[in-house]
Amino acid sequence: MTGVGAPPRVALVGASGHGLWHRRIIAPLHDAGKLELVALVDVRPVEAAPDAPVPPGTGIFTDHREMLGAVRPDVVVICTPPHTHLPIALDAIRAGADLLLEKPPVLSLAEHRTLAGALAEAGRVAQIGFQALGSTALHELTSAVTDGRLGRVTGISTVASWQRTDGYYARAPWAGRRSLDGRPALDGVLVNPLAHAVMQCLAVAGAAVAAGAVAPLGAVDGAAPDWPAQVELERYRTRPIEVDDTAALRATLGCGLPVLAAVTLAGEDFIAGEVIVHGTAGRAVLEYTADRLTLPGDPGPQEVPGRANLLENLLAHRADPGGVPLIAPLARTAAFTALVQAISSAPEPELIGGERVVATGAGPDRVLTIRGVNAVLRRAAAEGALLSELAVPWAVKPHRVAVDRETGDA
Repeated sequence: MTGVGAPPRVALVGASGHGLWHRRIIAPLHDAGKLELVALVDVRPVEAAPDAPVPPGTGIFTDHREMLGAVRPDVVVICTPPHTHLPIALDAIRAGADLLLEKPPVLSLAEHRTLAGALAEAGRVAQIGFQALGSTALHELTSAVTDGRLGRVTGISTVASWQRTDGYYARAPWAGRRSLDGRPALDGVLVNPLAHAVMQCLAVAGAAVAAGAVAPLGAVDGAAPDWPAQVELERYRTRPIEVDDTAALRATLGCGLPVLAAVTLAGEDFIAGEVIVHGTAGRAVLEYTADRLTLPGDPGPQEVPGRANLLENLLAHRADPGGVPLIAPLARTAAFTALVQAISSAPEPELIGGERVVATGAGPDRVLTIRGVNAVLRRAAAEGALLSELAVPWAVKPHRVAVDRETGDA
């Protein structure tokens, strides 16, 4: 463990693939003496990159338990497949480390409670890798909502239209899978690539509820005002995968506020990701990937630069727990985990094929696109409607479930 005055010792579990992104974040902090990178762990060979070097003395391991015993890090960054998060996190906590844990942190509310209990018992903390929560643009949006610039909030939605190749689904054994090795994997559009869009919506919703800025919408009996008490979900796929590449989800919070996500990885024109807040006095749109914000009265999108680094925030919190709050603590992600649990309980996604799907490219670069999907998703986000409610010919009846906050039962 770190001596007095020495920088925190940091280890990264999952150093290849997306782990390279974390190494690019860690490298300048190591060079500046704000942390010491003491270990990299991966089952694949760890290779240096110009912007992600392996500093001299950094241990290279293929097993995280061996690493924890050998170097005793202060902070462990976990960037591994979602179904492996909980066991690795528990091992790191037992070894005395704080965590930066990639999203989704866990795949059920039972796992969420287990992780929260382990952190509390050990006196450790976990920051969850929803980096968009550190956006200045998000802060400005939530401030506008809580200050009443939109009036009373009547709904929150997100729309995104991305593309993924066949090669994307061949990138790892868990890609496109519902489960792996007997554990849920859930590599779907809502849980993985567009998880940030969903989490942004929940963050704004939570701020609106806390500020009393929500219109009277008919509360759900017995449910906490900010909890996704009822979930309606439609899942679709264009490939022989086990999870969705297109989805519409509507979560009704306990206060009655609807939060809707209409997203695809089989899109036409690119929609990077918009969070839309509907209010009695106007509408706001946050393009969350570009930090561009449009508030009522603005002539157009305004760039709002600035994002807090989650690892730096975690290190600052460790140095001053009372003065520097975590941006994305585990507790803030409980509502997201409730949605993940609802998704895991849903039936297999509906296959869309035939003339409704257009293929371009070949081999691993092949892309599939659903005809007219962008217009459908835009309309769903504007109206807060599921695709089945818009008379979309390929839409299916939604899966509906209630999630209890205390027990996690669906």
